[in-house]
Amino acid sequence: MTPVRRVTIVGGGAAGWMTAALLSKLLVHGFEIRLIESDEIGTIGVGEATIPAIRDYCALAGLDQFAMVRATQATFKLGIEFVNWREPGHSYIHGFGKIGQDLWWLHMHQLWLKMAGQGAVKHFDHYALNCLAARKNRFCFPNPSNPHSPIAHIDYAYHFDASLFARHLRAESEGRGVQRIEGRIVSVEQRGEDGFVERVLLADGRSVEGDLFVDCSGMRGLLIGQALGVGYEEWSKWLLCDRALAVPCESVSPLTPYTRSTAHGSGWQWRIPLQHRIGNGHVYSSAHMSDDEAAAILMANLDGRALGDPRPVRFTPGKRHRFWEKNVVAIGLSSGFLEPLESTSIHLIQTAILRLIALFPGDGVKAADVAEYNRQTDFEYQDVRDFIVAHYKVTNREDTPFWAYLRHMDVPDSLAERLELFRTSARFFVHGKAELFREESWVQVLLGQGLEMRYDPMVDMVPDADLAAFVRDVEDVIEDVANAMPDHAAFIERHCKAPPLPTVAP
Repeated sequence: MTPVRRVTIVGGGAAGWMTAALLSKLLVHGFEIRLIESDEIGTIGVGEATIPAIRDYCALAGLDQFAMVRATQATFKLGIEFVNWREPGHSYIHGFGKIGQDLWWLHMHQLWLKMAGQGAVKHFDHYALNCLAARKNRFCFPNPSNPHSPIAHIDYAYHFDASLFARHLRAESEGRGVQRIEGRIVSVEQRGEDGFVERVLLADGRSVEGDLFVDCSGMRGLLIGQALGVGYEEWSKWLLCDRALAVPCESVSPLTPYTRSTAHGSGWQWRIPLQHRIGNGHVYSSAHMSDDEAAAILMANLDGRALGDPRPVRFTPGKRHRFWEKNVVAIGLSSGFLEPLESTSIHLIQTAILRLIALFPGDGVKAADVAEYNRQTDFEYQDVRDFIVAHYKVTNREDTPFWAYLRHMDVPDSLAERLELFRTSARFFVHGKAELFREESWVQVLLGQGLEMRYDPMVDMVPDADLAAFVRDVEDVIEDVANAMPDHAAFIERHCKAPPLPTVAP
């Protein structure tokens, strides 16, 4: 049992520097933290959209919100707009935060479903402040001083430049004593008696030791996969997309406070607005579309002038069989890959770091801690997988072989059971504390995707006149509050406008 005092992080990027920043903030007595990265090896750097839990990470890591926003050219995010997912021409928003107002114990979507059957309601976006504010390009921070107002329940995340985020975290980490080692790893040495990693060797002959290694080496999984031989479970039968092309373009007005996901014939395109540019990408199935066709679709659907050529990314959806093996913990793409449809890439890094801290092996790696880490991480990956698969399964589209297969495919039992419960009564129950997406998220996505569902029969206990008046009141209040919120671009201009980036000489 070797006490853990030396933590060696292999790989930089968002995963490596998020790990270094949080460990260096919390491990303050007697720990040595080193990070190895090579300037020769680039990072994917497309994980620019986040979900609200990122604010918890920033608080724990001691990051000032406005300083981070300025340093990363960030904007604010109220949710994700899904275009063409139910059918071409249709749009809905999966917004963060609370939906409307409960009546007794009945949630807003139950009330809306009954009124929708009578043709007496607007689009569901009008009953959630985050969704309507996003449509109007409005943003402000939540104000808890009036807990009965929708303004108290605004929830938000960020869009940021992932490379600038890693740079910002590096500065914070090095300021706390993290040692950055520039170099390319060429081999890994393990202990003979138990196979624990002892050291890694660099191309220039240096060796770097460690008691605990964190593998942030990306999809190649330098330690977890190549050295320790942990296998990979593919989920390609449910998630057909296996490639992406990413390209930035010039900014346009208005500055939208939401991510956009637009479905195409064999995949989907992301749009992430930053202060200095817009991030774009096309995620697609190479079995249904050529690379050239995917690039043509991406470039034809940019809002501004392209700022480079599309960068290709290849991936296999799935996860490692184990995420912690011996004294190596895989964080980021080395642990698995789920397409960034719901902006979970950064979040999965964050939760992995927090889980490592919760089970940190101070006096040595113990089998029980490793097993619990792997159990929790396995549940999380399957939970997120089900939510993403639901976007593909619940659709009216059959206009291409890609969509026809997805609409009629068999899905994991855990997802099939949840969809059936929604169909019968639009009810939702949390399966565990580690479940990421809660009722509001499932409701907005399944309603938006067009799942046919009945409302809870208890809604019929409310007199129709009372129900109609209550729903109209919610709609009016949310409209008034959204109209009173400041413009998103004006909010950033006033509070956290980023300085211009330095011009790179040609």
